[in-house]
Amino acid sequence: MSIQIGLAGWGDHDSLYPEGTKPGEKLNVYGSHFPVVEVDSTFYAIQPQERFAAWVNGTPDTLQFVVKAYQGMTGHQRGPAAAKDDPDEMAEAFRRMLVPVLASGRLTAALFQYPPWFDCTSAKVRQLREMKRRMEGIPCALEFRHQSWFEPGMKERTLEFMREEGWIHSICDEPQAGIGSIPTILEATDKDTSIVRFHGRNAANWNNGGGPNWREVRYLYHYSDAELSEWRDKLESLLEQSRDIAVIFNNNSGGHAAGNAKTMMTMLGQNRPDGREPFYSPPPGPEQLELF
Repeated sequence: MSIQIGLAGWGDHDSLYPEGTKPGEKLNVYGSHFPVVEVDSTFYAIQPQERFAAWVNGTPDTLQFVVKAYQGMTGHQRGPAAAKDDPDEMAEAFRRMLVPVLASGRLTAALFQYPPWFDCTSAKVRQLREMKRRMEGIPCALEFRHQSWFEPGMKERTLEFMREEGWIHSICDEPQAGIGSIPTILEATDKDTSIVRFHGRNAANWNNGGGPNWREVRYLYHYSDAELSEWRDKLESLLEQSRDIAVIFNNNSGGHAAGNAKTMMTMLGQNRPDGREPFYSPPPGPEQLELF
């Protein structure tokens, strides 16, 4: 049984990296800090298999991967460009990309996060069944962004559907800001794995997806120690339902994710994968004397 703490992405968390760390070295350094990472670049483009193999082979064996599904597969893309996408071809390309991480045994799950307009209808349920069929043999997590899936009278049916179809529940901590947000439902749908994602609680900017600076404000939130302490207890209780929990901090619009993640690790009595304490920082090197 384990609770693994990590971050969404690895390139933007500047506090983790010594000055001069090259972009290609960051994921390896990240793996000394955290035992799991969410790969979010796969949402924007299905990556070459060779690139994914380099990520796997260039990182510690302790690093697990949560891989976000390509946006064309989850309906985030709309309009003429989306009409050209073939669902089976996209799924096959996504499966090919995952071969290296599957072969390594280090895939926690492929994360299918559906958009705020993906509401609870019979047609959408059929889409989810079809996607699960395309992903047969791959652990898949499901995250909703429309409240209709968890409205009174639907919540238990949704959770039971996920159990029957083999979806891992991606549980969210996010602002409660209307129909495009979901409540925190502390119920596992898979006995082996659950995922918890911290999106922050910035209700004022949660629905600013079309704004020019939405990336700068949507996930702008710093969790207080009191809020994290409450979640520590929730995570420990969730272990009674799932053997392993992957926790992803996605609140990085203001650079808060890494610090909040390390605070949570401290609260859980965890060390980094390299054995050091979460907030360990190397001592400064010797100052070079100016002789001339």
